[in-house]
Amino acid sequence: QGGRTGHGCCEIALQQPLFAASGSGGGFFRDGQNMWSLLDRRFEDYLGSFMLAAMAAIAFINVVVRYCTSFSFAWTEELTINFFVWITMLGTARAFREGGHLGMTALYDALPRRFRRVCYWGSVLLAVCFFGALFWTGLTEVLDEIDLEATSEALGIPVWWYTIATPAFSLLIIFRIAQRAVEDQRANNF
Repeated sequence: QGGRTGHGCCEIALQQPLFAASGSGGGFFRDGQNMWSLLDRRFEDYLGSFMLAAMAAIAFINVVVRYCTSFSFAWTEELTINFFVWITMLGTARAFREGGHLGMTALYDALPRRFRRVCYWGSVLLAVCFFGALFWTGLTEVLDEIDLEATSEALGIPVWWYTIATPAFSLLIIFRIAQRAVEDQRANNF
């Protein structure tokens, strides 16, 4: 069980069950995998799924309350918009981890392997610089919001609770870029 099926860009990853069947000898996790390897492979998936479910539940509750009464929860928009930004950042990290970003590779594919390697590492460097700059500006914003004691309009909570995701997930994305680059280097995948 598990593995991949399909061809090229149409591959489908077959999911491994989280827990081993009783008596399989794999312990709590299948094949002796530990919690860190599970988080390494699926952190973005689990956190993104939880946040998407929370967004759907919050929006549904608001619609039901608004439909049945003349009351509306103003805070639902605040949460769903910020969670949407978080999910976007998590999706970016996941795409870098899986090597799933769209790219126009006609020129890249036409180059000899040596020049493809140079282009590949150039794109890695540009991506790390971009998300490094995003980390820096996000961190600056968070520190300013802490200093100014800015609070959100609807819930009145510190705004930095929302914006801390930008520098934190930028670091996660940089980690995933490096992780993918190391895997591609080992596999000579250029």
